[in-house]
Amino acid sequence: MSHKPNLHLRDRARKAIKDEPMRKAVQKAVDRLSGNREKAQTELPNWDDWREQGKRIRKHTVDHLDYYLGQLSESVRNKGGHIHFAQTAEEARRVIIDICKKNNGKLVAKSKSMVTEEIHLNPALEKEGMEVIETDLAEYILQLAGETPSHIIVPAIHKNRYQIAELFSKVAGKTIEPDTPALTAFARQTLRQKFMQADIGITGCNFAIADTGAISLVTNEGNARLTASLPKVLISVMGMERVLPTFDDLEVILSLLPRHATGQKLTSYISVVNAPRKVNEKDGAEEFHLVIVDNGRSRLLADEEFRQALHCTRCGACFNVCPVYRQIGGHAYGSVYGGPIGAVITPFLEDDFDFWGELSYATTLCAACSSVCSVKIPLHDLLIKIRRKRIELGFTHPLERVGFNMWRRFFKFPGRYKFAMKMASIGQIPLVKDGYIRSGPPPLSGWTDSRYLPAAAKKTFREIWQEKYE
Repeated sequence: MSHKPNLHLRDRARKAIKDEPMRKAVQKAVDRLSGNREKAQTELPNWDDWREQGKRIRKHTVDHLDYYLGQLSESVRNKGGHIHFAQTAEEARRVIIDICKKNNGKLVAKSKSMVTEEIHLNPALEKEGMEVIETDLAEYILQLAGETPSHIIVPAIHKNRYQIAELFSKVAGKTIEPDTPALTAFARQTLRQKFMQADIGITGCNFAIADTGAISLVTNEGNARLTASLPKVLISVMGMERVLPTFDDLEVILSLLPRHATGQKLTSYISVVNAPRKVNEKDGAEEFHLVIVDNGRSRLLADEEFRQALHCTRCGACFNVCPVYRQIGGHAYGSVYGGPIGAVITPFLEDDFDFWGELSYATTLCAACSSVCSVKIPLHDLLIKIRRKRIELGFTHPLERVGFNMWRRFFKFPGRYKFAMKMASIGQIPLVKDGYIRSGPPPLSGWTDSRYLPAAAKKTFREIWQEKYE
């Protein structure tokens, strides 16, 4: 899925911390999004009941995923569409490339899709000689910058308007002013022609409806609707968990998703694609393909502890409240999926708990992510379980194993515990100043580089208790 970064997580985080424009842009944006979500929460009666219902719907669907995927496949085929199951990213790319070649595709218009980012579709299409244009404004900005999304809802959250204007000016060959009307006018003028000329349209899929075979697309710009309507061939790419039983279930999820994502009651455009257009219909693709991607999701599905991560609606609320994401942005995670949810699912999607399991340490375990999840996924619990799984698999530093083995040996027996506490109290004396350890040697420096460590008390609680009451 993701290409492994050259830098360690700790080094990527240090680099991000020094990127002041990025940090300001991210913090400003997530503050606004979180504030909008809190306001929307007060406007919807029985907010927690809605979340509970969303949780029930997603749990039921994922627990019976084989049935609903079968029903979805049958529904799409009955309406004249084509279904493709891809077990890996490579297989998904191959399927999509073959469809494009079969239809002599030269220009591909894409709407926002995290799954296509996950399978690295754009470079594969370009390698085959096709022109690929991202039609979502944020994705278009990142395409020009040669970057990946840093947020699942607001992909270019780390960019400010001056950086965007600089990118657009290079493409335009003239100065584009760094204000919203000028920037959107340029993007609109540039992208509109691409919609008209595209041979192939590629979209993601917010949720597919099993009993009708319909595909729902949720956007604020209308680009997904144009991508699905104008080209002759439409390819929708979805993770295999992105399915719901009925439209009644979609109503509940769409009452939660935009409110948690951007604080809107509804997004500006909710489009529903019902396979190829019929003879008497004026618009829509003549040929429709739905590519359903596994790419590691079966590993999550098979693990009863972590299966609930597949309930995710991709609202991005956990990003917006995470104190770690707020400081380092999305790129520091190194994965297509950052934030708390990315730290949970990436090790499974990549089947690599050694490297990607370290993302579980990019969290304070404050549980803010769990408290705002639209379908009540206990993300902080899952992050702790990822850490435990890494330890069980032996993916910890040798010094850490030695340290905790010593801790176990000393703290298992009261006498050894008392002796260890006494030695620590004496050993800290050279490092203590005004009641705090302000700097220390490794590994203590990992803490004291950014905060003070309270010094151990001269007397333990047990000693004080004995003096006073015994």
